[in-house]
Amino acid sequence: MDMEMDISSDFIEDSDLAAALLRRFESSPHEDHQRLCAAVGAISQSLKDQSIPLTPVAYFGATSSSLDQLSKDSSSAADPVTASLLVFLSYCLPGVPAPVLRSKGGSICESIVRILGFGLVSESGVKAGLKCISRLIVAGDKSNWTSLKPFYDVVLRFAINHRPKVRKQAHMCLKEILQSFQKLTVLIPASESITSTFERFLLLAGGSNPQNPKPQTEQEGEKPKGAMEVLHMLTALKESLPLMAPKSSNIIMKYFKTLLDLRQPVVTRGILDILHAVCARQVNGVDSEVLLDLLCSLSLSVSAEEKSGDELASIARLLNIGMKKAYEINKDISVVKLPLIFNSLGDILASEHEEAVFAAFEGFKGLIDSCIDESLIEQGVKQIKLRKQGVKSGPSIVEKICVTFEGLLGIRYSSVWDLSFQILSAAFHTLGESVSYLMSEVVKSLVEMESLPDEDFSFRKQLHESLGAAVAAMGPNEFLRILKIKSINDENSWILPVLKQNIVGANLNFFLRDILNVINSTQETIHKLVNEDKLFSAKRAEGYVYSLWSLLVSFCNFPRDTASSFTDLQKVLLDKLCNEPDLRGIICSSLQILVQQNRNIVSEKSDDEILSKSEIRARDLYTKEFAEENLRVIRASCAKFFKAFHVLFLEASTETNGTLQPVIRELACIAERKVVKKAFRETMKELLSVTKELKTKQNDSADSMQLDNKSDSTNTRRAKLLDFAASFIPGLDLEEINVLLSAVKPAIQDEDGKIQKKAYKILSVILKDRDEFLERNLDSLLELMVASLPCHFQSKKYRLDCLYYIVVHIAKDSFEQRKVQVVTSFLTEILLALKEANTKTRNRAYDLLVEIGHACEEANNDGRNENLHRLFDMVLSGVTSEIPHMTSAAIKGLARLTYEFSDLIDEAYKLLPSAFLLLKMKNREIIKANLGFIKVLVAKSKAEGLQAHLKDLVEGILKWQNDTKNHFKAKVKLLIEMLVRKCGMDAVKLVMPEEHMKLLTNIRKINERKERKAKSADGSESLTSKTTMSRQSKWNHTRIFSDFGDSDEEEENYNSRANSLRSTITRRRKPSGSKTLSEDFTDSPGGDDPLDLLDHQTARHALHNSSKRKSHQLEDSEDPEFDSDGRLVIRTDSKKPKKDYKKSNDDDDGSDSKSYKSSKSHISNKTNKGNNNNNNNNNKRLKKGTESGWAYTGKEYTSKKAGGDFKKSDKLEPYAYWPLDRKLLNRRSERKAVARKGMASVMKKMTET
Repeated sequence: MDMEMDISSDFIEDSDLAAALLRRFESSPHEDHQRLCAAVGAISQSLKDQSIPLTPVAYFGATSSSLDQLSKDSSSAADPVTASLLVFLSYCLPGVPAPVLRSKGGSICESIVRILGFGLVSESGVKAGLKCISRLIVAGDKSNWTSLKPFYDVVLRFAINHRPKVRKQAHMCLKEILQSFQKLTVLIPASESITSTFERFLLLAGGSNPQNPKPQTEQEGEKPKGAMEVLHMLTALKESLPLMAPKSSNIIMKYFKTLLDLRQPVVTRGILDILHAVCARQVNGVDSEVLLDLLCSLSLSVSAEEKSGDELASIARLLNIGMKKAYEINKDISVVKLPLIFNSLGDILASEHEEAVFAAFEGFKGLIDSCIDESLIEQGVKQIKLRKQGVKSGPSIVEKICVTFEGLLGIRYSSVWDLSFQILSAAFHTLGESVSYLMSEVVKSLVEMESLPDEDFSFRKQLHESLGAAVAAMGPNEFLRILKIKSINDENSWILPVLKQNIVGANLNFFLRDILNVINSTQETIHKLVNEDKLFSAKRAEGYVYSLWSLLVSFCNFPRDTASSFTDLQKVLLDKLCNEPDLRGIICSSLQILVQQNRNIVSEKSDDEILSKSEIRARDLYTKEFAEENLRVIRASCAKFFKAFHVLFLEASTETNGTLQPVIRELACIAERKVVKKAFRETMKELLSVTKELKTKQNDSADSMQLDNKSDSTNTRRAKLLDFAASFIPGLDLEEINVLLSAVKPAIQDEDGKIQKKAYKILSVILKDRDEFLERNLDSLLELMVASLPCHFQSKKYRLDCLYYIVVHIAKDSFEQRKVQVVTSFLTEILLALKEANTKTRNRAYDLLVEIGHACEEANNDGRNENLHRLFDMVLSGVTSEIPHMTSAAIKGLARLTYEFSDLIDEAYKLLPSAFLLLKMKNREIIKANLGFIKVLVAKSKAEGLQAHLKDLVEGILKWQNDTKNHFKAKVKLLIEMLVRKCGMDAVKLVMPEEHMKLLTNIRKINERKERKAKSADGSESLTSKTTMSRQSKWNHTRIFSDFGDSDEEEENYNSRANSLRSTITRRRKPSGSKTLSEDFTDSPGGDDPLDLLDHQTARHALHNSSKRKSHQLEDSEDPEFDSDGRLVIRTDSKKPKKDYKKSNDDDDGSDSKSYKSSKSHISNKTNKGNNNNNNNNNKRLKKGTESGWAYTGKEYTSKKAGGDFKKSDKLEPYAYWPLDRKLLNRRSERKAVARKGMASVMKKMTET
């Protein structure tokens, strides 16, 4: 145990350092601590006797004086008092001012050096002395190296001391001194001292002689002289070398090459640590040639000799950061070494050590991203082009690197192919379009691996991602050219999802020229197949056509030639929109993406999406001018698209119109105003005509009380025209918006719920984005909202949306009377909406009520919130309603306001008596709402506020404790638990009635059980509490007003029960012989990706695996086979006897030969002729075995006439088996048996007497 300990901040800040040390160590049983206390006490008493203030400076002076006297006598070094004084001095130094240390530091250091030079000081004393020297050097004058050198050399000498703790302290002191020397002239001689010391011990060990790389030893097995010192110096250099002067550090690093040639693991490990420290820090002046030489030496050693996994991992990490460091210093000479480094990382990747494998993987990705730049790629591509022209040249640097990448697909890497594919993906993204020149063979090899069977290849998902990276990098045109794919069939259909997910920055012209040609040729093939009556193949080909068309969405992802190719593309799109309904969704999505991306670039709207290098390259091409030119070309085609969409909108179904509206909105944003106006006005004219026609039909059919089919179709057409007109809103001026409003107003008051819903939806869209329109038409809109009451239930959600935007706008108005008037007009409607069955409607009503509250809160600047309290009173007035539905709605509104605004909690407490009175009512709605209100009040109140009302709360809540109807008992228990958590168990116990103490006891036991479980799991307690708080911090009216208890435990139990029940129902519903696609498809190619049913090869593979797995399951689930005598039939061949699935009518002995499904008895044809009784017995035993396991006890071998077992001919050897019985685990049965036995003996004795 060391006497010297870390300096505590309490000691430094304490006014009396000696007293603090005495309090700390006086109770310690350690002898060194007792000596320290004695020395400190003596110094303290001496200062007191001289009436000197007990300050750190005083202690510093007294201790220094004592050490100076002791340094003059060599025998005093062995005295324990000397070590104690050194320790005490190390505690004093942090509290001594720097000027004092600078003036007295030299003399004190001399005394300490003399004491340490005697070589008799204990280990703790040496550590304290080194610490004192270090701090005195750091605080002293650093301008004169001559005065510092003797003290610095002492620290350096102890850096190779044989005592580990002393050596470690010297290393720390050396680091501290070098840090203080940074940017000073003394750093150079200090670094040279370290270099000379290292060279001296290196020469002494013989390690610097390249002709004699092995250390010379005087005797076999004896450690070479100087070798240990070299190792100690390497340990010191780990922290010191990055702080040394560049010249000295480079000299030392040159010796590392010779040391690495020794192939000593200890030496190599030390050098790796030093180099890692140098490369990981911002060290200036590192010689890149020396560093590269060391990295190459380490790279060559990977394949030259066997290394441990830890050493390989360290080398891989060093190669990663070392090459990055060298590349930053000198790019030209570093890139030359890249092929060797990549090759070494490949060797490490093929190793069997997991840590080394992942280190190599990170090294590959890091160097690919950092060291392979555009100039290197261009140089390689240029040489390839020249070579094709006949110019002879060797492989370029990047070509050599790509050869290493290609080697990652070799069989030696089969276990880490998933990592290889990720490395190749990174390389593809970095190389970009040059992949077609540099890695075309790699792409072909990847495609060949696609044909590997799933049994031997489990990395198909990573393979597709790598191929996707190649597609994104080089583009689909070069990708398909390399693979020579000109048509889609069963063998290459897997490529369609890869293309769809990864095409970015492609050319629309390629889609028009090549992809459409493939589509046309496939469609011709479909006609031929239909004529040949090959309907299945024709359907499969139709799927290929659709998949090819779905590539259009990807081609519209930042295309390069929009300005030049969109004119030709729009002709094709318009034709397909009109003639092929199945493609409308694809075309609309493509147009929407194309317009959105260009609009975002023009408006300089950015997103935080993480992009690959290929995506970044494609997006970087889109400058603001480039995007504006693209929009100009698209804008020219808007009129044609509007005309086509108009026809389609009226003909298509509502679901299809949902895909058309977004793209119409996008086109309306960029189209010319006159084009949008023209299309809008034509739509409004048609809408007016349809509306007049509908009114005429309604008047004609008024007597019949119902509309005919023509009237229904006209009404549907009117709804579609409203939707189509609303799609132009982003491109309309206020004048056109007013025209649209004139059509919306009568629709809002229409009796048809569908029309009314459409009208409210359109109005909400207008109000959301058009503040100016809302400002000008506020009065008319308020009149409309009032006049349109009551609304259809389908329209309530969108009506509340309209009210929300109106209220938010009015909240900005400075006229208070108007605010109150508007809120009063719609408050009852908002409160009743809190009880709507539709969740979205309820949520919007709650949001609207809270927004009104915030508007009232912001209106008062005096802090009294009179308007907020007035709103609370207005909601409170609804509680007095005679209608229970309105009463419960008002209580829910009060609960929401109390939850949102803490200023209302005091007002809410005043309602407790009324709430308890309402609990006495027999109305379910009111009771549930009241319990929710109390729950909110308890949750939002502080413990101090609850204490004052605790008794009333507990007594009022417990009135429902015994009521099990509607789960109110669970809600009451939850409220008591919340009070316990808030106020504490003792406080609740004081006010709890005696008859309900059992409930409190139950809650206490449950809480204790939870705490025990939480403590048993590491960190689960804090995690649970954080999760609970975050979950309860957000308003959730479903949890607050639900019928069930809302505690977290009950909710989790309910969810687990529901999941269990759901899984059970699923298992029961799942047919045993389903002919549909089974869940076994999850093992199909693609891993976690959904199964592409258009991919015939994948579907066929999945069906094959499914049937194979089912057959295996049937075979595995078959019962053992027995003959007619009960013997187990074991077949040497794998063939099973054929099952007789039909009942046989011609059996000679009338045996019951049942089918497999009915009896599950697998008896061979030979044993079917056995006796009927044995067969029936076997069947009974088999049926019993299916329920509780096999129970062949071996009773048939028991002799009935004598003891023991006997053998039977043609049967197994006798055996006995005692089946496990769960009843034996019940100890009550055992006790009952003992008691019964005891009672039997008692009754026997009573009978005898």
